Amino acid sequence: MEALFSIENLFTLAMLIALQAVLGFDNLLYISIESKRAPAESQRKVRQWGIGLAIVLRIILLFVVMNAIEYFQDELFHFDLFGLFEGTFNGHSLIVLFGGGFIIYTAVKEIMHMLSVDDIEHADNGGAKSVAGVVVSIVLMNLVFSFDSILSALALTKVFLVMATAIILSGILMIVLADRVAEFLKKNRLYEVLGLFILFIVGILLVSEGGHLAHIKLAGYAVEPMAKSTFYFVIIVLVLVDIVQSQYQKRLMRQKAREINDPAIKAETV
Repeated sequence: MEALFSIENLFTLAMLIALQAVLGFDNLLYISIESKRAPAESQRKVRQWGIGLAIVLRIILLFVVMNAIEYFQDELFHFDLFGLFEGTFNGHSLIVLFGGGFIIYTAVKEIMHMLSVDDIEHADNGGAKSVAGVVVSIVLMNLVFSFDSILSALALTKVFLVMATAIILSGILMIVLADRVAEFLKKNRLYEVLGLFILFIVGILLVSEGGHLAHIKLAGYAVEPMAKSTFYFVIIVLVLVDIVQSQYQKRLMRQKAREINDPAIKAETV
């Protein structure tokens, strides 16, 4: 315990919590959206259980990675389909590719569901799952997201207690923020679409990173990872477009309302 309270370790702990907060944004968004698939009365409990179990498994994963990191980097198999698709896969690349692919599938499925339902107010129940099913999904995705954050943390410190403390504190913060993000999305339904498209881009980010780790080549062209700066730039552009579009839509609705109430205005515009 004395080692934890040294100046160096306290500074590293603060850095790790900040790192977890930055890297955990996409994870937080996934948790908030996925929890909506559980019954309404159980959604808060689902987020708490999902993140709580993920914290325990993250600490176990941290211990495993610290002691067997080279095994995740060792080549598992090489695949070559007549030069059209080839890659050299290890444990790390497979985890990231699976996570990215699953997130893309989830985002596309939810977007298609939103477009197909007739009753928008009850659209959340269309892809309903059991409480256990949602908790398992949250835990598994949390582990996928945490793999890279653990590897990043190992670059800052090798003290297990410091990293475990950062995981616990950031997990508690995530529980608090997940409830608020979910409540915000519930009150502002228009931002659900934005959230799903951000989640879709997160999936592309992970797939491109996993493809780079596996040295995947498509018809001889290597897959390059999406830069984090590009990712955040795209997110900022999406948010700005959504804000401008929503404001413009409100102006059009106000104009339409004025035309209905005063036919003279409509005659002038024509």
